[in-house]
Amino acid sequence: ISPPLLNSSNPWATTKEDLAALYSCSNTGAVTIRTSLWKAFAQHASTHQYTFFSSSNGHATTRVDVTSPEGRGEVRDGETSSLNTLGYSPIAFEQYVEMLVRMSQEKSLSLTSSLGPKPFIVSVTGTADEVGRCCEHLAEVLNDPDALYPHAAGTRSTGLNLMMEINLSCPNIPDKPPPAYDGASLTEYIDAIATAKTRTPESGDKFLHIGIKTPPYTFHSQFKTLISALETSSISCANGCPISFITATNTLGSCLVLDSLNRPALGSVTGEGIGGMAGNALHPLALGNVKTIRGLLDQSAHEDVRSISIIGIGGVKDADGFRRMKSVGADAVGVGTALGREGVGIFGKIAAGL
Repeated sequence: ISPPLLNSSNPWATTKEDLAALYSCSNTGAVTIRTSLWKAFAQHASTHQYTFFSSSNGHATTRVDVTSPEGRGEVRDGETSSLNTLGYSPIAFEQYVEMLVRMSQEKSLSLTSSLGPKPFIVSVTGTADEVGRCCEHLAEVLNDPDALYPHAAGTRSTGLNLMMEINLSCPNIPDKPPPAYDGASLTEYIDAIATAKTRTPESGDKFLHIGIKTPPYTFHSQFKTLISALETSSISCANGCPISFITATNTLGSCLVLDSLNRPALGSVTGEGIGGMAGNALHPLALGNVKTIRGLLDQSAHEDVRSISIIGIGGVKDADGFRRMKSVGADAVGVGTALGREGVGIFGKIAAGL
C-alpha cells in the first residue's frame, strides 16, 4: 500500500461516489469499502446512526439527521471522537464487486502508484461459510473479472486490484458477539478462508491478500488468543496461515454518549443508544493494540505469522497521529472518524504534515 495511508471501512466509504472520490485522491494508497454481507444489511436511519462528540465536553451537542440512509450527526469544531450504532453496508457484497468491475471496465480506475493499481480492500462479514464464499468469489474475480461480469459493450477490465478484509469485530449486532474475542470462532473463520483459497486456483501474481479486522483488546489473554489462532493455522492449514494482514482496531463497544438532558444521543436497535466508540478517544487504546500485536507477531516461531502486516486504525486525524501509529508497528495507517468530519481532504492534510 503506497502511500501507506487509506480509509477504514466506515459509512463514508459506502457509495460508488464515495469510493471514486477516495480512489482518485493521490494521497490514499488503498481504498477500503464499508463492510458488507453476502446479502444486504437492513439499515434504518432511526436505529443505525453516528454522532461526533468531545470527550472533554462530556455529552453530545448536535441532533441526528434521520433523512439520510443512516442517522448522521452534525460536524462541530473540536468534536473529534465518534459513537455509532451502525451495522453493515446496505449494499450487498456481490453488488460491490460488480460495482468495482464496472469502474474498472469504464476506465475510471487509473494507475496512481509505481507499485501498480491502487487496491480496493473489500471488507466482508457473515458466517464462516458466507465469508468463505466471498473469498472464493473475490479470488475468481481478481483473476478474470470480465468472465464473471461481462460488459455489455465488450469493454475489458483494467487496473483492478483487490484485497479482502474479514470484519470479525463489529460490536453493534445484538446476540452476535465479535468472533475475534473467541479463539474457537477465530479458528473457524481462518479455517474457512484457508479452505476457500485451496478451492480457488490463482494464476501469475494475482494473489488475493486477506486480512482480519480485530476489536480493541484490553487484556493480554485476548492478544494471545489471536496469535494462537494464527499459529494454529500455520501448522494445520495446507498452505500455512492464510492471513496477510491484521486491521487493528475496530470501534470499542458498549460505549454510551448522552445529550445535555442525559438522554442517549443515538437511536439503536436495542433502544439504549449503546454503540462503538472511535476517533480521538480511542487513539491510545488503538496504539496499544498495534504495538502489542506487532510484538507478538514478531516473537512467533512461524515465519508466515511473523510476516503478517498491520493496518493501524484508531483516532488518527493528523500527521502526528500517523507518525505515532507507524512508530508502534503499523505498516499502513487507516483513517475513519476524521474522514467523516473533514472529507477526503484529510488525507492531503496528513500527507502535507509528513
